[in-house]
Amino acid sequence: MPTLFERIVSGEIPCHKVWESAEHLAFLDINPRVEGHTLLIPKRPVDYLFDLSDAETAALWIAAKGVAQLLQKKLACRRVCVSVIGWEVPHCHIHLLPTNSIVDFKFPPVDSAAQARLSATAKRLAPA
Repeated sequence: MPTLFERIVSGEIPCHKVWESAEHLAFLDINPRVEGHTLLIPKRPVDYLFDLSDAETAALWIAAKGVAQLLQKKLACRRVCVSVIGWEVPHCHIHLLPTNSIVDFKFPPVDSAAQARLSATAKRLAPA
């Protein structure tokens, strides 16, 4: 069954298109966190960001840079923040969020248990 984003790419579901190329589509999120909240997707359906080939990954981030510059120019924001969650829709996508200060972008609260385990986690992740 096609994902929501595949249905948007095919034109079956309408979207508020911001930018498009042969490989990518950028459109406004229907549940915006800030004005101009844009989703950028590869048109080829890939569930997980890190399943993209190296070339596809590079092309996606180059497209993200271009869309971010477009958002900055058109919305006169100072920065565009980036978020990749990876669970909401089984089709990889990047959230681009126009901001004017850090208060416009909500970070999750600090995980105090993870903070207490920093040394142990660093040992687990250290090169052998």
